Amino acid sequence: TMKILTCSAHLQQLEGILRKSLPIALPVFGAVLNINRGNPGQFEVLVDKWPEFGAVLARPSGEVASGDMGHCRRGVTRRPGTCQARSEQPVGWDLGVLGSSRELHCWVPWKQGPSRGGIAVGLGGTPPSPPLTPASSRPAPGVRVGSLSPSHVDLLNDTWPYGGNARSRRFLAEILRRFPQVCLQDGSGQPVAWVLTDHFGTGTHSYTLPEHRRHGHMQVALTVAAQRAHARGFPTFGHTALGNRPMQQLQEMLGNRRLPGVCRYILHNPGLDRDGP
Repeated sequence: TMKILTCSAHLQQLEGILRKSLPIALPVFGAVLNINRGNPGQFEVLVDKWPEFGAVLARPSGEVASGDMGHCRRGVTRRPGTCQARSEQPVGWDLGVLGSSRELHCWVPWKQGPSRGGIAVGLGGTPPSPPLTPASSRPAPGVRVGSLSPSHVDLLNDTWPYGGNARSRRFLAEILRRFPQVCLQDGSGQPVAWVLTDHFGTGTHSYTLPEHRRHGHMQVALTVAAQRAHARGFPTFGHTALGNRPMQQLQEMLGNRRLPGVCRYILHNPGLDRDGP
């Protein structure tokens, strides 16, 4: 049986413990940061025991009671030094199969020395990387940094690899409403490229419309998103598909480093076995 942490002092203490254990604690650390800063995602944290916990779980509040696993993600991490971190995302979207496994690279920033206003994640043996420069956050002529609005949720749903159905639309509408995002817009105010973040502070659904690619828009969007996250005291990290080499090259150019191994996401639709013949 796991215990829900409700004491603000305990949650602050947990944040400090996880902060010292990056990057292994990333699956939960971002969720704890959000919880301690107004809890926009309505999440809760559970531990197997306190204060000498061995495992931490972050999940939507009331998940067990409601039984609604249709559009949520859970983060699980063992106490640092005992086990690898793991993230699980039981999203329940219409993927065409009952279960699907995807392996993704996880990227984190690498910096020498303390980070001003942010969090530096060092990986042993990794060479120094170039810092983000003002030039990398300067939009191309005719493009400006703006934000997405609720009216863009259908565009997000249509362009997300895991989207295209009602459940994914609800999920995207939720993170659009509750969490920071960056959007580059053309002269008429239409989205060109964007970066969303989720309940865990993870960069998610980073996308450039096909007709606007090869102009450096994603580099600008990722840089602005990272600068804003660091200003809020959040780490910046995200995932790329194993075959998405252009995004991997961009992450390397921005000075990010890939964590050893891969992050495995388990995607499934619990309703498919009930809706079948």
